[in-house]
Amino acid sequence: MKLIILSDYDKASEWAAKYVRNRILLFNPGPDRYFTLGLPTGGTPLGTYKKLVEFYKNGEVSFQYVKTFNMDEYVGLPKKHPESYHSFMWNNFFKHIDIKAENTHILDGNATDLQAECEAFERKITAAGGIELFVGGIGPDGHIAFNEPGSSLVSRTRVKTLAKDTIIANARFFDGDLSKVPTMALTVGVGTVMDAKERHPLTAASLQPMQVQETHSSIMLCQIRDSEPTTKKVLNIFASQYVLIL
Repeated sequence: MKLIILSDYDKASEWAAKYVRNRILLFNPGPDRYFTLGLPTGGTPLGTYKKLVEFYKNGEVSFQYVKTFNMDEYVGLPKKHPESYHSFMWNNFFKHIDIKAENTHILDGNATDLQAECEAFERKITAAGGIELFVGGIGPDGHIAFNEPGSSLVSRTRVKTLAKDTIIANARFFDGDLSKVPTMALTVGVGTVMDAKERHPLTAASLQPMQVQETHSSIMLCQIRDSEPTTKKVLNIFASQYVLIL
């Protein structure tokens, strides 16, 4: 695993965007060979999406032959609600690039049968040949998507009841009103993420190093906000891993 530590959010976003761009270019996708990309929502990846849009507009990368699979969606929130993850992805990324709507996959939190929706999502990933690169945001407590710490490492896409801390953290997107925050969501499982050929977790919060599973096909990009002693602590924990500090 590579651990990339950066002190500036914009630099971290640019690094991540360049990595995604370069992976797509190296793959050289075409009409019979799509690049499959797993994507997160939330504040952390916004800078990365902005930079990817810039790369597209500059003619540096195309998403015409890219298929995307998003990590999660709230249950019961209409797709057109401003805080739905459908709205988030289209407003911040999809509508600014040349990706085809049929190649974007976001879980339907309003499906009649939520379990069937989760199972169908897994089948779509398999039918697409699996995910080449899964970009994921990591929360302050180490959660990825809506998988809280302690979730099974072999879990698949499923319905989850949101933890109280998650609801409180997300209240800022709902006028600070806890009663407006959905209490359930559909989320890919930890196993779904780990099945990807490569994983690229991002975090802009204080690093929770003990909650990161070691793997040889992952890059973890971190913005360290604390002082130098924190950085030294991180380096000590990851002493046996490849670490690059920019």
